[in-house]
Amino acid sequence: MAATLERGREGFRRHEWAESCTAFLEADGETGLEGTDLELLAVSAFLCGHDSVSDHAWKRAHRFYLDHDMPLPAARAAFWLAFGLINRGETAQASGWLGRAGELVGEHGHDSVEQGYLIIPRSLMDVRAGRADSATKGAEEAIRIANRHRDPDLGTLARLVAGHARFLVGEAERGFTLLDEAMLAVTSGEANPCVTGLAYCTVISACQEMFDLSRAREWTAALTDWCAAQPDLVPYRGLCLVHRSQIMQLDGAWPEALDEARKACERLADEPAAGSAYYQIGELHRLRGELTEAENAYRKANQWGHEPEPGLVLLRLAQGRLAAAEAGTRRLLAEWPPGPGRAEVLAAAVDVLLETEDLPGARAAADELAAMAAEADMPMLSALAAQAAGAICLAEGDAAAALRLLRRGWRIWRDLETPYHAARVRLMIGSACRVLGDDEAARMEFDSARWVFERLGAAPDVARAETLASGSRVPEGMLLTAREVEVLRLVAAGKTNREMARDLFLSEKTIARHLSNIYAKLDLPSRAAATAYAYDHGLV
Repeated sequence: MAATLERGREGFRRHEWAESCTAFLEADGETGLEGTDLELLAVSAFLCGHDSVSDHAWKRAHRFYLDHDMPLPAARAAFWLAFGLINRGETAQASGWLGRAGELVGEHGHDSVEQGYLIIPRSLMDVRAGRADSATKGAEEAIRIANRHRDPDLGTLARLVAGHARFLVGEAERGFTLLDEAMLAVTSGEANPCVTGLAYCTVISACQEMFDLSRAREWTAALTDWCAAQPDLVPYRGLCLVHRSQIMQLDGAWPEALDEARKACERLADEPAAGSAYYQIGELHRLRGELTEAENAYRKANQWGHEPEPGLVLLRLAQGRLAAAEAGTRRLLAEWPPGPGRAEVLAAAVDVLLETEDLPGARAAADELAAMAAEADMPMLSALAAQAAGAICLAEGDAAAALRLLRRGWRIWRDLETPYHAARVRLMIGSACRVLGDDEAARMEFDSARWVFERLGAAPDVARAETLASGSRVPEGMLLTAREVEVLRLVAAGKTNREMARDLFLSEKTIARHLSNIYAKLDLPSRAAATAYAYDHGLV
């Protein structure tokens, strides 16, 4: 038995979770494990995906400590049992075990580290409810307890909560400082593996929510290496794959991103976190123009409790279901809470409301996004804001102002190495250049954007780039402007005013004005006559 126990302990030290779990179970079958060895069994079982074994081991550890008059270790075992239950979404049972731990600490735990652990769930609930002051107060008390007792796990958890609380009140710099401090215990190997996995996922999610792409890339790479070093690891591999997929999408590796997201769905098949994997699949299918597949993925994400927005309203826009896209957008703007996560909703709202001819609504969304960008000072958020403001100016007919904003946005996207976003902005830059009479510059922008979209597999954007490029040259002697020639070509192609407004980043009123000018300049009575003129003069 001693040899078997030592094999289990050595496997744990080596992070060989399956070997450790098997050895401890063998030893347990011989004479029964006690105390610390039960805890090691619980952790190794959790990390190799045997949740029921882990729960049973924590319960036995809790009972063992109670039977041996060790109330604080018993409370600690109850906390970690609740930790696993919370990870699986079993909050009712977790609440019961936290209550039992609280009773033990309340009776026996004056000035104990266990007091700090029990602060964490309450502070986390405060963060989720938006109670920043209460969350901060609790987390800072937990940090003081962790420092006093030199407990790296508690210190890590407390700083993660404190960082999120700072984000709630707009103190992004202080929030990231706390998250970076939390990760010190992780990168130095001081934190236990359960806390390490949680810390990686929490920090990466925060970086993405706060639009800190550089940090998100760095910590995603570190999480990938950590998971790869532990072949038996199960709980964090699925989320690791989702994070990798999101970064790959931004980097422009869409086929690989889709593969990673599908693997994540397989690993998270029976867990609530599967919703994030399905949402990611939906996003990639939507961008590739695979609308039916995107619809199915968003529905599955919703079934698993993941909000399918703002991807779903953008899908409705791509499907041409403008009423549904507009209704969804207005609902999101009304109900989505303040905070960094609202930025994606605002960016999507600008696209949808421009399409549905609500220029004041689009302007309001762009202005709110600009205010968020000015306060947060994050490059990715600044790029979104500049892009949105440029789109508004372009729709209003102020091409010069649009060009200044769009070039700023494009430079940021380029520096962030996000090819899809940069190419989308180049389409609008091309449109602005053409309005200003620089047809050659416009064609170069359209061609460059199309080249990127083709490499990515962004079929809808390839089509839009081709539409824009086809109308970028004014035939010699033509009385029309470059924009009017472009509108005339689209009329001949059978496009409606709404479709032309979408493809050219204009309002329908502007399209109608261009048509009126075309009819007047060419002395044409109707749309049909304009189509015939376009064919007769080789414009199509």
